[in-house]
Amino acid sequence: MKKTLFLFAFLLSLTISAQENARFKKIDSLLSYLNHNNRFMGQISIREGDDVVFEKAYGLPNSKEAQPNKNTKYKIGSITKTFTAVMVMQLTEEKRLKLDDKLSKFYPKIPNADKITINDLLRHRSGIPDYVNADTTTSMKTTISKKEMLAKITNYKPIFEPNSKAEYSNSNYYLLGCIIEDVTKISYKTNLKNRIVDKLKLKNTYIVDKTDAKRNEVVSYIYKDEKWEAVPEWDMSLPFSAGAITSTANDLTYFLRAIFSGKLLKPSSVDEMTQLRESYGIGLVTFPFGERKFFGHTGGIEGFKSVVGYYPAEKMGISLIVNGDNFNRNDIMIGVLSIYYKMPFTFPNLKSFKVNETVLKSYEGTYASKEIPLKINIKADKGQIIAQATGQGAFPLNAISENEFVFDPAGVSMTFGDKTMLLKQGGVDIKFVKE
Repeated sequence: MKKTLFLFAFLLSLTISAQENARFKKIDSLLSYLNHNNRFMGQISIREGDDVVFEKAYGLPNSKEAQPNKNTKYKIGSITKTFTAVMVMQLTEEKRLKLDDKLSKFYPKIPNADKITINDLLRHRSGIPDYVNADTTTSMKTTISKKEMLAKITNYKPIFEPNSKAEYSNSNYYLLGCIIEDVTKISYKTNLKNRIVDKLKLKNTYIVDKTDAKRNEVVSYIYKDEKWEAVPEWDMSLPFSAGAITSTANDLTYFLRAIFSGKLLKPSSVDEMTQLRESYGIGLVTFPFGERKFFGHTGGIEGFKSVVGYYPAEKMGISLIVNGDNFNRNDIMIGVLSIYYKMPFTFPNLKSFKVNETVLKSYEGTYASKEIPLKINIKADKGQIIAQATGQGAFPLNAISENEFVFDPAGVSMTFGDKTMLLKQGGVDIKFVKE
């Protein structure tokens, strides 16, 4: 009887293992499918607790060059802000900084500095304009000193009263990096190494001035004229503590795991970071997937697109770093998570059909329907149709004919006529008319 039970348990474990392998093979198939069709290059890591259960990197399709691996490094853009936030919270635990300290304690010349708190900076509630978009004189490719950057920020006019609302601004986290240096009297780069990298024994997380293939670092690409083109690099003095870190997907999932498992901060600090105000926590935002709520951050720099998320209830972490930008990163994540959680998912239709820009422009406008209280705005952008429904995010559609476009992740089809649009989804046809 014992042997029978043991055999049953053994067979059950083999069945479960086979199902797990099939799940990860399907994720690999999805990413390989996108990669081979010139829609994606990058790296993924899925972590359950402290164990990485799936990891892989995907490089230039059909390239004779060495392909990337789990230790290949990528620029992570604004995920850097989560590292900066952790260091600020460490300083508050050390009583060297308080969340209600005023910005005027450090930079009194910045407008509203006597009203803006450290907490406001962390939660994007300062009203300080984002230096990336604030003026046309900021060059992404030119070295800028902290003195020059602080002078720029000081000259910006506030866009709202501190703590009256939230609006994303890289300036907030640039200033936080400067404050970290002011308080500790050592560089941001050294703080990153001492406070996070060395504590977690991260081997692939650091700040570099220029990508070096000898260090197994890669550049980013865009797909243009039927081929991949390398994107020119930015000077890393500009993103600084708001976006200058280079890392790997494995390091990022471990970093998020370390935050929530108490390896970097006290539970009270983590609780503070996860308290959302108008969608922003402290260095964290949330990503809903069904009933699950992941904490993490996204990033974008040059042609890189990155995301890392952690679901505390399951101790599950996931990171996707894209360095070949030719497909919506969010759609890739939806596909990966759908497969991971064994939900129905159909691979996207990647049939390419080029539509003349003049024809695309003729479809532009706002469409309304008598059947539902929803309007859809259509825009042409870089040879593609972009749709945005009332109160929803914009999404790109793929052309399968001159007048029919699809969005596979949501099973949406739009067919355009003379000032009309027929939307099909879930077996329902809804007629829209251009206003």
